[in-house]
Amino acid sequence: MSTLTEAPPPLASAAPAKKPPRRRGRLTPYWLLLPGILWLIVFFALPMVYQASTSVQTGSLEEGYKVTWHFATYWDAIAEYWPQFLRSVLYAAAATVLCLLLGYPLAYLIAFRAGRWRNLIMILVIAPFFTSFLIRTLAWKTILADNSPVVHTLNTLHVLDLTSALGWTAGDRVLATPLAVVCGLTYNFLPFMILPLYTSLERIDGRLHEAAGDLYARPWTTFRKVTFPLSMPGVVSGTLLTFIPAAGDYVNAELLGSTDTRMIGNVIQTQFLRILDYPTAAALSFILMAAILAMVTFYIRRSGTEDLV
Repeated sequence: MSTLTEAPPPLASAAPAKKPPRRRGRLTPYWLLLPGILWLIVFFALPMVYQASTSVQTGSLEEGYKVTWHFATYWDAIAEYWPQFLRSVLYAAAATVLCLLLGYPLAYLIAFRAGRWRNLIMILVIAPFFTSFLIRTLAWKTILADNSPVVHTLNTLHVLDLTSALGWTAGDRVLATPLAVVCGLTYNFLPFMILPLYTSLERIDGRLHEAAGDLYARPWTTFRKVTFPLSMPGVVSGTLLTFIPAAGDYVNAELLGSTDTRMIGNVIQTQFLRILDYPTAAALSFILMAAILAMVTFYIRRSGTEDLV
């Protein structure tokens, strides 16, 4: 019995090769990033390099400055101006804590209780931005003047007796004291605390609060276990946006303080514009930047969240 062998089926025609994606389309995101990168290089990286070279120069304005890699300028700056560095950190930390204590309840009110008044309250929060930073600070000279109603009320309530004992005021005066500087910092940077807090609180799902209530959690327990942990990105963002500019600020200490309340920003401004000691001023700027960067890195790691608003 013979068997018939079938011929193998014909080979299928090869599918046409797909064209590779156009390279121009893959480069589009990089072209869109190019203006921002160039902006950072021209207005951030290059000035940083210039200031770094200035900090290791020696000479004078008349003779000219030369790069001699004189790193002793950094050690001399720290040894001479460490009180101003410490004072800047303390004032900025105090203002940040006050901004958090004042801003969190207001942000909570806007996010959960404001209702139809939300937009109006938000406008009032950002209203200080409509005027100059300098004008807002000068206004506090009138508010904290010796004969102002605010200072008179504080004297009547004997509040200044306590602040004077703590070293934040001088007798019956508030102006030209550490308290005046901290008040100016708190007022000027308070919106930078409220806005991130509001954004973070507004994202919280209201059903989580309802679930906590169904589990018989009291309002304080709900806030401690649900609201505050979920708002931590806003807390971290707000404290950073407040502390960083406050630590380098010099306007409030210049207008509301005295020679005893000078911050490191005042020293840098004086070295750059009055004494004309550019290497010392540049070294102070880099020391301040390094110190803030170290503190911010430690704070973010300890805060337990890297999700910033």
